[in-house]
Amino acid sequence: MAPGMTIASSERTESFDVIKYAVHEGHGVKGLSELGLRSLPRQYVQPLEERIDMKTVVNQHSIPVIDMSNLLHDPQVADSICDAAEKWGFFQVVNHGVPLQVLEDVKEATYRFFRQPAEEKKKHSKDNSPTNNVRFGTSFTPHAEKALEWKDYLSLFFVSNQEAHAHWPSSCRDEALEFLNTSEIMIKNLLKALTQRLNVHNEDFDQAKENLFMGSKRINMNYYPKCPNPDLTIGVGRHSDVSTLTILLQDQVGGLYVRKLHHDDAAAAADQTTWIHVPPVPGAIVINIGDAMQIMSNGRYKSVEHRVAANGSHNRISVPIFVNPRPNDVIGPLPEVIQSGETPIYKQVLYSDYVKHFFRKAHDGKGTVDFAKI
Repeated sequence: MAPGMTIASSERTESFDVIKYAVHEGHGVKGLSELGLRSLPRQYVQPLEERIDMKTVVNQHSIPVIDMSNLLHDPQVADSICDAAEKWGFFQVVNHGVPLQVLEDVKEATYRFFRQPAEEKKKHSKDNSPTNNVRFGTSFTPHAEKALEWKDYLSLFFVSNQEAHAHWPSSCRDEALEFLNTSEIMIKNLLKALTQRLNVHNEDFDQAKENLFMGSKRINMNYYPKCPNPDLTIGVGRHSDVSTLTILLQDQVGGLYVRKLHHDDAAAAADQTTWIHVPPVPGAIVINIGDAMQIMSNGRYKSVEHRVAANGSHNRISVPIFVNPRPNDVIGPLPEVIQSGETPIYKQVLYSDYVKHFFRKAHDGKGTVDFAKI
């Protein structure tokens, strides 16, 4: 289909191969959005239970916003971080030490990458990329999904600066690396605060512990273009992250929703208004607990379901850094957590096996964590 052509109705999309155009030819949902669609292709129409019903959104609550400026000197700041990780699984941080210009630069680099022609972006797709560490794609796992998600992404796994300079797209490489590098001190400080409550004291947070919690990192650049019928689809489906921590930069459009955390199943089942919008805060970074941290904390810290709405008026971007164990690490409840006699609720699992299990299927809420349960 030539640029500038429009598809006027869902009936006309029946003769247009949406999957071929968006997934295999590399146009993604950005390309679909720019065709002037007046209605959503059926391949993106989500089941009713997966759509975001605004009646299920709680507006009187918001996740904590924590000022990190005095973290090293005020124990109450560390307590606030740990409390948020236990009670919410999500929080935002300000005065985090990452220069605001770095945040602006990586957002602009995200737009710059996705503004490129499809043939340029497609060079980094699964079929064309010279390395598994760089991957451009759309939706989540198109081959496994009954309904596709309204999102394009570029995923960059960090091995070394040398490898990144050799293979990451030049349109966004330097800005992505700068965001990764300038976030490292903040990430270490967050992990030290969180692990102290797990009986891992700062003097014990050695290189081995650092490798276990943050031995590998991946940065994604996500693009959510304007969508016809946004109420019928989603940008990202219900899931929790497989990371130790996720460090998320969102723009000022908004659209991230997290599930209200309940500490018993009965309360969760009784509460149907369970989703909370994470409002954009200028200069803030969103932090969320991942499955690896939930497993290593033996359930003390909770990874929480979250999802992203599609938007009918604005394009949206986000840039998450996934802080992970290394692929060959074995994760399970930390010895420091269970040394007092606490019963382990998770087994020891090879982290790469856990991640492979996550990516074999469509988003399914918290389903992946069951893979590690005893």
